[in-house]
Amino acid sequence: RLFALLADKEFLANAFVSTVRVVLSVFIACAIGGVLALIANTAPIFEGIISERIKPFLNSFPSIGWAILASIWFEAGNFGAVFVQVAILIPFCLINIDQGFRSIDKELLEMGRSFTRTSARVWLKINLRLLMPFILAAIKISYGIAWKIALVSELLGAPNGLGYMMLRAQSTAETVTFLAVCFAIVFIFMLGDRLILAPLEKKF
Repeated sequence: RLFALLADKEFLANAFVSTVRVVLSVFIACAIGGVLALIANTAPIFEGIISERIKPFLNSFPSIGWAILASIWFEAGNFGAVFVQVAILIPFCLINIDQGFRSIDKELLEMGRSFTRTSARVWLKINLRLLMPFILAAIKISYGIAWKIALVSELLGAPNGLGYMMLRAQSTAETVTFLAVCFAIVFIFMLGDRLILAPLEKKF
């Protein structure tokens, strides 16, 4: 059944939609988490708000709660599915990138400033390079989690995607199709991890 699905145009279209949602959600969550981590580490006045208020709230809010809220707030479609994934992934990105900022050697930054007065060059040559392992770790963790929660978001309110296919298979008691979609998700995840994330990790 899995091999039959891989040759099915409807399955490929739904797999493409789910993959785009996952990738988009990971990048949006990393961007928001990175901005929050940057603010917390460059503006001390906001550190308490982000570290002691926003981070614990997002980290502890139930995943199914976001999915149910999205189904109430938004019409069934891409925006609601992406919103759920982004809301759940932000704390993972925030925690990882925040740890990256905290691990940067202040003496190394001071040395960089002694070579140039351009803060943009210090940021690109030192800060960003030291943050890259933490950013990639955030992306890798978020990518794996996104595939799990993508199904939840699609089950509760998406007109297409792999979660929609699983819901349809469940409603018609097609257990074999349900399991085949699950294995297809594992295959797609491993493909993205081996072909994209692993080479990026080696490079940086």
